[in-house]
Amino acid sequence: MSYEIERATGSWELVIGLEVHAQVISESKLFSGASASYGGEPNSHVSLVDAAFPGMLPVINRECVAQAVRTGLGLDARVNLESRFDRKNYFYADLPAGYQISQFTHPVIGAGKVEIELADGSRREIGVTRLHLEQDAGKSLHDQSPDSSHIDLNRAGVGLMEIVSEPDMRSPEEAGAYLRKLRTILRYLGTCDGNMEEGSMRADVNVSVRKAGEPFRTRCEIKNVNSIRFVMQAIEVEARRQVAIWESGSAVDQETRLFDPQRGETRALRSKEDAHDYRYFPDPDLLPLVLEREWVDRLRAELPELPDAKRRRLAEEYGIPDYDASVLVAEKPVAAFFETVAKGRDARLASNWMLGDLFAALNRTGRGIENSPVSAESLGGLLDLIADGTINGRIAKDVFEEMVETGDGAGVIVERKGLRQVTDSGAIDAAIEQVLGAHGDKLAEFRAGKDKLFGFFVGQVMKATGGKGNPALVNAALKARLAS
Repeated sequence: MSYEIERATGSWELVIGLEVHAQVISESKLFSGASASYGGEPNSHVSLVDAAFPGMLPVINRECVAQAVRTGLGLDARVNLESRFDRKNYFYADLPAGYQISQFTHPVIGAGKVEIELADGSRREIGVTRLHLEQDAGKSLHDQSPDSSHIDLNRAGVGLMEIVSEPDMRSPEEAGAYLRKLRTILRYLGTCDGNMEEGSMRADVNVSVRKAGEPFRTRCEIKNVNSIRFVMQAIEVEARRQVAIWESGSAVDQETRLFDPQRGETRALRSKEDAHDYRYFPDPDLLPLVLEREWVDRLRAELPELPDAKRRRLAEEYGIPDYDASVLVAEKPVAAFFETVAKGRDARLASNWMLGDLFAALNRTGRGIENSPVSAESLGGLLDLIADGTINGRIAKDVFEEMVETGDGAGVIVERKGLRQVTDSGAIDAAIEQVLGAHGDKLAEFRAGKDKLFGFFVGQVMKATGGKGNPALVNAALKARLAS
């Protein structure tokens, strides 16, 4: 899907690549034993290695390497059995050593791919160039003092996976779909929590524009965008800025920029550095990272079912539409919730209730599926009452709302409120006679050929039974009575 910007000289095509920094889920940091947990008092999760005290040497965290390999396998990428760490040299207050330990020419993970789905139902693959491990920097705090900046090193040394895409995306929508899918994969694997608000997943966005058929033009990088919505907005804003520059007869400068969502603009931060500016060289304190094929194969065998495979299985096994399956597998706990509800029941009905009433209730109450006010077992119990004829679909809606409010089970609410369906044919016949007697004019119109009034009579009979009449029995009895 190509997103074109129409300007005076015709249409321009966007070219987008993303560098995603995903914080590794691990108890300790990449090269030290300090805690990698989020939060805590400033500088409370800092070892001598993180603070770059003289003589302190890094020691690789095996679990961080395993998490990178799991992620590579989940991206259908090549796992490099031998890789190495390099020093990326730059000076900033929150980088105590004056360099970042990263990987440059020999990353642990090579080429892979991510399949995305767009709003129109189309799918396409986005190439992944590489995934490399590196340590995070600390955090500069500029709002603690009027005349100085403070440094918090809790984040310094935390393991990051930098996942670099090919410049394969052509629209903000594709970039958003890629980030959502990548976050879903990481969460399924348990290698990153994908929490962009806390900074455990953030993106650098590379944007350029070109005329159709042209080679790539100069790109700009937008640093540290921390939400999918902001990534999509930043792409739109930056693309229009670049088009305006090219159409004015000037040229776009390669540079690093920041996105200001309040003003809806990008601003220059610095001229874009190239690899030689960082003076990469192999880290002398770390040996090359050598993996055993058997270890990689064991990690592969232990991978969970991933989103694409789960989507296909849910669609086939439960007979639900592919769109429903795509929505349900976007979050692993949602898919598990659905399977609990759907097992042994009408799966399409289960899907409809989840995507409709349950999701609406979660949005309304500000809850996630993990702390849903209605458990999977309780929702399944509600569907059982519909299936065995205890309640009808309309009553079920009311019961569900009370389940959300009280946390009670469907059966308890039905008994407490006397909501069982009316299946007694005598009671239904009596309600029909009451309705027909009260609406003689409508009955005459119906008998004169106004067939659409049948729906009116059904509604009135249901109203007369307090909404508890069995719809199938009401329809059958009403048809028989009107035909007599």
